[in-house]
Amino acid sequence: MPPLPAPDHDALSSVSSGYGLGLSSDDVAEYHPAVTGLLASWDVVAELYEAEAPAAPHREWTRPDRADNPYNAWYVRTSISESPSGPLAGRAIAVKDNTAVAGVPMTNGSATVEGFVPRTDATIVRRLLDAGATIAGKAVCEDLCFSGASITANTGDVENPWDPSRTAGGSSSGSGALVAAGLVDMATGGDQGGSIRIPAANCGLVGHKPTWGLVPYTGAFPIEFTIDHVGPITRTVGDAALMLSVIAGLDGHDPRQPADLRPDDYVGALAQGARGLRVGVLREGFGLAESEPEVDDTVRAATRALADAGLDVRDVSVPWHRHGPKIWDVIATEGATSQMIETSGYGLNWKGLYDPELMHHYGARWAADPTAFSRTVKFVLLAGRYSLDTTHGRHYAMARNLAPKLAAAYDAALADVDVLVLPTLPQRATVRPDRDGPVVETLGRALEMLANTAPFDVTGHPACSVPAGLAGGLPVGMMIVGRQFDDATVLRVAHAFEEAVGGFPVPAGAPAAAPVPTA
Repeated sequence: MPPLPAPDHDALSSVSSGYGLGLSSDDVAEYHPAVTGLLASWDVVAELYEAEAPAAPHREWTRPDRADNPYNAWYVRTSISESPSGPLAGRAIAVKDNTAVAGVPMTNGSATVEGFVPRTDATIVRRLLDAGATIAGKAVCEDLCFSGASITANTGDVENPWDPSRTAGGSSSGSGALVAAGLVDMATGGDQGGSIRIPAANCGLVGHKPTWGLVPYTGAFPIEFTIDHVGPITRTVGDAALMLSVIAGLDGHDPRQPADLRPDDYVGALAQGARGLRVGVLREGFGLAESEPEVDDTVRAATRALADAGLDVRDVSVPWHRHGPKIWDVIATEGATSQMIETSGYGLNWKGLYDPELMHHYGARWAADPTAFSRTVKFVLLAGRYSLDTTHGRHYAMARNLAPKLAAAYDAALADVDVLVLPTLPQRATVRPDRDGPVVETLGRALEMLANTAPFDVTGHPACSVPAGLAGGLPVGMMIVGRQFDDATVLRVAHAFEEAVGGFPVPAGAPAAAPVPTA
């Protein structure tokens, strides 16, 4: 690593001007020796770090051409397997391309990250490999993961196996398409506004956003510390429980995780059944301005199937649910502007495991050519930088202070029921727009579906999307939300529904999902 270049007089004058410090040329000259002396510590830290840092392992990978890349869902293909036994032995898994697989290129869906190769595996990747899984490749994700539709990745649109003209959902777009098509058994996803649950709903899959902090985020590209989640995208609830059992738990590197965290046996929990559990159908999740009647009707019918399966189903109301998307707007926009862009993804001032190489690579690339950002990221920056410059984080602070009230509103409802149920998305997968079409159309398609998913990223409650059924030949998702760290109950209800409907449908041409033992 080259040493930090010593600043000359003009460089410090530029810093002074940028901050409006009012320093004359002579003033800058007086400061110069002290600044130069202080910055010598940077080189010592770099030497110490390099002496400890691992080298990236050699792992084979290929970049498939379009003919060998159904649905344009693979970024790179691999076949990494390190353990012949374990609960995931023989299972092929795609890793979302915002998550580090050492020695394998990673772009986070963006030209601003292209060319980066991680030195170490993300915690969840290491756990999957130790459990016997084969990492089959990196799944395409949306540009910096800031889109709920599969229309912004630097490698092109990802197609939905149910209808290739429609969005697969985002930002875990490739993960959803690959699992739905039966090209892998499972995939990882990341979720800051719904990005596990959105592709699950659009592609007819199970997508489980764990409780915030249950699964370590270490090694995944952050957006905003307070809303970052990673979790499974699968074809069955049993597979989701199985992957969650492998990846959950403390890793000692992620301050999102409580020190006394004790994961449950999620696979074993499914065998308990769900008869008698209380299900609250969340009134405010239906009849939104964006809602399709077919979606609401399909989810209502699914709740009746839960009642027929012996669960106690009743309507509940959480008026603050309708405020959740606005609170998320402020946190995600100002938070991502500050952390994801201006401080190179990881931000500063938290005691977690950083990736210095990624921060430098990405920060230098985007600063050299900010035009490479997608339309959705440019939209975030325009709004986020304006608001930060105008009120200096005041609205972010207000939104974060309102987040506990939002969480308490759900908790109050969950004191009377075991889970909440509502449509995952207000509409089915939409037709992908032309990338060169109007900006307003791109932004609309990318962000129109977040009203029910985003609030639970703010509060951190576990939320699982399962296929409620088909409407007009397209999947509709039903979201099941539980108490903090009670992911097991969420999965029990999801499994009960899966059993009640006799399994979930698959798109034409996809192989049927294999059953997974539940105990």
